[in-house]
Amino acid sequence: MPGLSSERAPLSVVLITRDEAANVADCLASVAFAAECIVVDSGSSDGTPGIARSLGAHVTQASDWPGFGPQKNRALAQATQPWVLSIDADERVTPQLRDEILRTIAQDAASVAGWDMPRKSSFCGQYMAHSGWYPDRVTRLFRRGKGRFSDDLVHERVIVDGEVGHLRNDLLHATYPDLETMLAKLDRYSSASAQALFERGERSSLAGAIVRGAWAFFRTYVLRLGVLDGRMGFVLAVSVAETTYYKYLKLWILGRRKAATGV
Repeated sequence: MPGLSSERAPLSVVLITRDEAANVADCLASVAFAAECIVVDSGSSDGTPGIARSLGAHVTQASDWPGFGPQKNRALAQATQPWVLSIDADERVTPQLRDEILRTIAQDAASVAGWDMPRKSSFCGQYMAHSGWYPDRVTRLFRRGKGRFSDDLVHERVIVDGEVGHLRNDLLHATYPDLETMLAKLDRYSSASAQALFERGERSSLAGAIVRGAWAFFRTYVLRLGVLDGRMGFVLAVSVAETTYYKYLKLWILGRRKAATGV
């Protein structure tokens, strides 16, 4: 997969990994049409780098963790093709999206620097049609040199210098295959988000954390029609509320610690 190939699209796929042995093979198989795939791994202990290499990806291993945005920029810096597709290990390019990407690259509309696409995410085995999770358009395809990742520690995004077009076909996202994965990610993401907010000078309170968590549930389940996603819509709304609550609770605790210790 690395290097140039006249039989594959002039496209560099970039992704970052850590302990993604359960996902990385299917992810890379879905983007096998690309001329190269760049993987930056963060100390996986489950064989992820070996699996990626066996499928032709160019794998480098980082000795530190600068955050999601900076880490993805490390992968982007290694890309050599005219077009770049950013993908996460738990995402899959469908055959329909693949064909649309290939047509888009072949047409090469000079005025468009990047393309977003609808992302369809699953929660504990169910693809969510509401709850604020769909269509969840994300910019993932862009011209090399016209896009980069924001420096956010978490919830990074692609910043494109120029016009962004819109693809029609879905990128599939196996967000949380089970509750155990959801709870583990909840802890990691709430901690990273709280730290990012703290470093930007934001502060919280216990009451603020409670109110924000309650509002997150109401917004997801009622305003964003999570109720139409059935029982899993309710479970998802609760998990969104928990993530929000813990994020601002941890931010409050960081502020208390700084006030007490000055650090």
